[in-house]
Amino acid sequence: PSPSCGAPPAGQSIYGLGGGRYFSTTPDYDNDVTGIRVSVGPVFGLIKSIQLRYGSSWSKSLGAQGGKIQEFLLQPGEHIIAVHGSYRGYLRYLVVYTDQGRSAAFGREEGNSFSASPDQPWKVLTGIFGHHKLLGITSIGFRWASIQSFG
Repeated sequence: PSPSCGAPPAGQSIYGLGGGRYFSTTPDYDNDVTGIRVSVGPVFGLIKSIQLRYGSSWSKSLGAQGGKIQEFLLQPGEHIIAVHGSYRGYLRYLVVYTDQGRSAAFGREEGNSFSASPDQPWKVLTGIFGHHKLLGITSIGFRWASIQSFG
């Protein structure tokens, strides 16, 4: 299916009501995810945008403009293995969990909650996709795959 129809790739779930423009990280087959930046709006606490770091490079910011950026960097060899969050109209809350027992929370929990993790224990977070409108992210999905770099 073409990205404009907004159907998640086969075998992947998407969370939220959706609507607006589709976004997706570009797959990086050489580098693992090494960090995440989440921008949270000041008024309603909506999650506006998300950025992933692959190796030492940040992806482009995905979502709406503005908000206050919070950053969580992973240690060498650390990976995101689960995500929790909630949405009410827009994405409100996101928590990432790593295989070294650490977590980082963005926004505040309200509305419908969801949890996402890979279908195999050896997979880790490798990308995100979803939809956004002017105020923020309306839906989000997660790509899981095997570790890319064994440094």
